[in-house]
Amino acid sequence: MDTTEIALENRDRHVVDLTDEAARFCRPLGDGLLSVFAPHATAGVALMELGSGSEPDLAEVLERLLPRDDRYRHRHGSPGHGADHLLPVFVSPSLVIPVVAGRMALGTWQSLVLVDLNRDNPHRRVRLSFLAG
Repeated sequence: MDTTEIALENRDRHVVDLTDEAARFCRPLGDGLLSVFAPHATAGVALMELGSGSEPDLAEVLERLLPRDDRYRHRHGSPGHGADHLLPVFVSPSLVIPVVAGRMALGTWQSLVLVDLNRDNPHRRVRLSFLAG
């Protein structure tokens, strides 16, 4: 199994595009499955369309689902940080993408992204693992 890790500094974005880095990782590897994992209690990974207004729409939906206020029992960190710890229930910390001839088999408008609303920790990692078919 081939594995690599992407290190990110995420200070100002809720959605970080990982597609190009994942594509570079997969290119020499042939057919198989790409496992993508965010080893954090407050972030997730997803497939979504980018650049069409989807990013602010996602932020708005997550704000409605997980308001940033003092309602949470988990209270350390910035106000509303308890919501950050619930995000992985809605945006999974892992996903699997088929890879064919070194290319992720994504739909036309799909991009691989990290979703992270947590402003208390801008240092993020995403682990990519390839299982050859």
